[in-house]
Amino acid sequence: MPKRYLAFDIETAKILPEETADLLSHRPLGMCCAAAVASDLPKPLTWYGRTMDGTPAPVLSRDEARALVADLGDLVRTGYTLVTWNGLGFDFDVLSEESGLTAECAQLAWRHVDMMFHVVCERGFPLALDKAAQAMGLGTKDHAVGGARAPALWAEGRYAEVLDYCVRDVQLTLGLAVACDEQRVMRWITRKGTTSQMALPQGWLGAAEADRLPLPDTSWMTDPLTRERFTGWIPPGIKPRPRTPAPTDGKLPW
Repeated sequence: MPKRYLAFDIETAKILPEETADLLSHRPLGMCCAAAVASDLPKPLTWYGRTMDGTPAPVLSRDEARALVADLGDLVRTGYTLVTWNGLGFDFDVLSEESGLTAECAQLAWRHVDMMFHVVCERGFPLALDKAAQAMGLGTKDHAVGGARAPALWAEGRYAEVLDYCVRDVQLTLGLAVACDEQRVMRWITRKGTTSQMALPQGWLGAAEADRLPLPDTSWMTDPLTRERFTGWIPPGIKPRPRTPAPTDGKLPW
């Protein structure tokens, strides 16, 4: 039976230089908004903080972040499979810090489908959502806004633009998840401009399932990613001990 995917993404609130590569080194990042879409929902779901008069707030409060975690849990219990692009290594990590619900976020993260983590587990290197979406014929991300600019636009009061960007991002994520599942393959545009692909004989694997894949050969890489760079924040009672040494710098080099 096909999975009922619910694509999810957050937008952080801290304003950083657009060339910043390692966002997590600047935490706490805060969240200005989040969005989720599913093919069987009549409209996108959005979350953002609210001031006393009901207007958007600069960041989600601790209570609002906790309510977001509760909403995601409720959606999963109704049968949805959460799907993200790097949600294991970023979105759920940030959400756990902002909500203070580390165990709950870890359970959601470890059971959900992180397409980029699946690729890293199988191939040993990360990919950009944009490159996969283009190769699968789904279009591109909205570079006019972009995740790096979203915090500044939100701070300027351009809430609708940021929410629309976040929604389009999750729509692209959902489209990729479904297309790859149906075709049992994911294609992407390489740095050389060629098209490569990865077979998905079982469709997308959840994070816990992907982590059980054999370790890929990364001997040709100068700084190969370890799975711990994605999962290091998850309590040991939820995931098994790492199969590779944890890095010392904690950076995500893409």
